[in-house]
Amino acid sequence: MTRSIEILGAGPAGLSAALTVARAGRAVTLYERAPDVGRRFHGDLQGLENWTTSVDVLEELAAMGIEPTFDFTAIREGVFFDFDGRERTVRSDRPAFYLVRRGTTEGTLDQSLKQQALAAGVAIRFGEAPPALPTPCIRTPGPGRCDALDVGYVFETDMADGVFAVLSERLAPKGYAYLLVCRGWGTVASCLFEDYGNAREYRERTRLFFERRAGLRMRNARAFGGTGNVRARPLVRAGDTLYAGEAAGLQDALWGFGMRCALVSGHMAGQALLAERPAQYDHSFRQRFTGFLRTSVVNRYFYERMGDRGYARLLHAIARAHDARDWLRRFYAPRLWKTLWFPVARIAVEAGRRRAELAPRVEPEPALH
Repeated sequence: MTRSIEILGAGPAGLSAALTVARAGRAVTLYERAPDVGRRFHGDLQGLENWTTSVDVLEELAAMGIEPTFDFTAIREGVFFDFDGRERTVRSDRPAFYLVRRGTTEGTLDQSLKQQALAAGVAIRFGEAPPALPTPCIRTPGPGRCDALDVGYVFETDMADGVFAVLSERLAPKGYAYLLVCRGWGTVASCLFEDYGNAREYRERTRLFFERRAGLRMRNARAFGGTGNVRARPLVRAGDTLYAGEAAGLQDALWGFGMRCALVSGHMAGQALLAERPAQYDHSFRQRFTGFLRTSVVNRYFYERMGDRGYARLLHAIARAHDARDWLRRFYAPRLWKTLWFPVARIAVEAGRRRAELAPRVEPEPALH
């Protein structure tokens, strides 16, 4: 196999795959429909998950050859509210996640990965998205359906840095609302898993809640809407075509975190093609992700049945833990009883997502000033 390896989609998964191939000395061509990476985002603050394994995500990325040239902030503490507005502080000894920015400006995860890819010799063809690539190839075009909807605002602010979240059906049905502030940037949003048609109402309720409870102050706010793709049975490989990141449905079914999964799965797909063994990706994927994905689906199944008082009990348990990161790692660890529940949870979660797909999506709105 001497020809250039071809990859569709220059998100984190595609860029990770391209870096893996290029740094091994192989030619790689990366196609991206948009005119630049990160065009789906506008400086959004997002969490790079760090609790599902004992290995720190930055260490895992370094082992893959990805340098942390992007801006990041370690998060060890956050303030959480339940449906009654009761406040709880959650802490961990090691970072539970890292805040990163997404978008087209310097310092974002997207632009930093692009610069590393270009320096490694990756040929990126912007404005191109061929429907078919010669196989073997890697496809990472992002979410293919709407399994969760994130609606909110990105903004500038003079607020102090902080992480806030609330579990409430009134603000985010079957999901959660959040406020992230870091270095003069902020993101406030409702992440909902049903009732998408009323998404803007939930967004405004969330904004008002954080104005009252966290002193939210926004400048140059811009509304956004984004989707997530969660599959109880990920699409990993079709013949010699490998899928990574959200294109595979590789996302935490409970909270929707997916950047770490995207970066790691892209790297694995690149390794499989370098070895000229596309089927190797199946094995690597199962070892790294199957237990996590099944557990997250079962967690999602029970979470959707908790209601507000159940969410409050969950927050109480996390806040009581000496180390929230360790509590969450055990919460996501495979267990026999969760393995036994998975078939029931998979059917119920997939049925719920199919119903949600019928709802309209929310388009971004003009900026607020």
